[in-house]
Amino acid sequence: MPTVRLPYEFLAPVRTARLVLRAMTDEDVDDIHAYQSRPDVCRYLPFEPRTRDEVLDKVAKYSTALVLSGDGDFWQLAIESMGDPGRVIGDLYFTIKDAANATCEIGWTLHPDHAGSGYMTEAARAVLRIAFDDLGMHRASAVLDARNHASASVCARLGMREEAHFVEDLWFKGAWGDTAIYAILDREWAALAT
Repeated sequence: MPTVRLPYEFLAPVRTARLVLRAMTDEDVDDIHAYQSRPDVCRYLPFEPRTRDEVLDKVAKYSTALVLSGDGDFWQLAIESMGDPGRVIGDLYFTIKDAANATCEIGWTLHPDHAGSGYMTEAARAVLRIAFDDLGMHRASAVLDARNHASASVCARLGMREEAHFVEDLWFKGAWGDTAIYAILDREWAALAT
């Protein structure tokens, strides 16, 4: 039987070689709005481009969602580049899908000006390390619009495999859309570290 170590609180920023993952604050609203207001960024996301007020409301909610206690609890973390301290270049979503079965889900959004530098792979790797090493998760998945080749590439770099491609399984922004599911198990994650 899986033993997931919950509750787990995001207490302090997580630092990688080039990034800082941290809780969002009101000071981040303009940076986040700069990419979440773009149609090209929202093309594969479950929301339309957001107004500044919508981003402000979301940041207020996300900034206090720091404790994972059970199913549906989530983090929406700001990603800051150490090369430009204080500037948010993207965000990373992490949620407990099913604590009893030790499963979680991860997702991300990045400002296009910072694409192609490996930032999202670096950020996601740091959160997956927490998921597997600290929380004791068995399986992490990512659910993507199947047309989102950039996110599929991030999944591949993380060691995730494509497990499913559902054809026209949802009505998405005025048309039928396909969903791709990628995943990695704890033992596969551990093998990557050796």
